[in-house]
Amino acid sequence: MEEGTSESPSHRESTVDHGGADPFQWDTREDCQVRQILDRIADKWSLLVIALLDNRRLRFTELRREIDGVSQRMLTVTLRSLERDGLVKRTVHPVVPPRVEYELTSLGRTLHTTIQSLVTWTEAHQKEIAAARTAYDTRAARAAEATTP
Repeated sequence: MEEGTSESPSHRESTVDHGGADPFQWDTREDCQVRQILDRIADKWSLLVIALLDNRRLRFTELRREIDGVSQRMLTVTLRSLERDGLVKRTVHPVVPPRVEYELTSLGRTLHTTIQSLVTWTEAHQKEIAAARTAYDTRAARAAEATTP
């Protein structure tokens, strides 16, 4: 075995100084709980559902109407996953026809606060990101032109 490697695939030792930050804090293995949770809450449909349910209850049809492009199946899957994770509460009212409402749980509300911070950061830096994208695209186009015969 090569020096500096480990027999255990889950053991990673780095010789690079990351200033105290653990670059593997979000493990890339599929069975990692943190990764699974981040995958769930960071997908675009979950983020939109959490944002829309801030301080209000909505019915399925209201959510679907508000989320442009989401299919009925994808919204159903998203809501079930968020409910399973304890972020969304589903309430069925015993009326005919049945009325179902969704709202954030207290845990979901704490996540909304975090997501709002991310949105605020994005809004504050969107011009810088747009400029970086334009500069990158310009460099990439020039590089492609330089390699074309």
